Amino acid sequence: MDWEEITRFLKSLDRSLFLGDEYKKDAGLDAPLPIGHGQTISQPTLVAKMTYELEPDKSSRVLEIGTGSGYQTAFLAEFSGEVYTVELIPELAAKARNVLEKLGYGNIKFKVGDGSEGWKEEAPFDRIITTAASGTVPSELVGQLKNNGRMIAPVGPPYLQDLMLITKDEEGKITQRSLGKVVFVEFRGKYGFGK
Repeated sequence: MDWEEITRFLKSLDRSLFLGDEYKKDAGLDAPLPIGHGQTISQPTLVAKMTYELEPDKSSRVLEIGTGSGYQTAFLAEFSGEVYTVELIPELAAKARNVLEKLGYGNIKFKVGDGSEGWKEEAPFDRIITTAASGTVPSELVGQLKNNGRMIAPVGPPYLQDLMLITKDEEGKITQRSLGKVVFVEFRGKYGFGK
């Protein structure tokens, strides 16, 4: 998977499918948009960047925390082997599942629940991505990351976070570095702001 492949997919994927009727006209904007329930769909270039930095491949088992609209999930499903996605809000989970199944993705497993616990029954994962911001790095999720794994998570205070790349080497040693500043909605559950 290279940057060209991701940008080609970005151009081919109709973002309006993941938006309510009132925002479909804005689907082409490179900006976050509301999807209801206080949640947003991220701007396409950021979704592409996060997918690229995650470095999934067709052998990867990927955990996504925050299915949301399913837009990021589609990127993961396109470039990964299996995607396990967790969404706290049942209405969003149902809508996303409907869109993704219509698009023909059969490599996604859906769960409604608290993403701060990850998906213990299916752990460990090669890749983990969170699509909401946490006050601290979610340690339970890091614990579900395989050695030689990669994790992307927005971490920091409200209104401005660092997009953190967390890696584990083959001995399990963890390294963290910021890929730049981002703004995400709050992680629901134990890793929200101030927790």
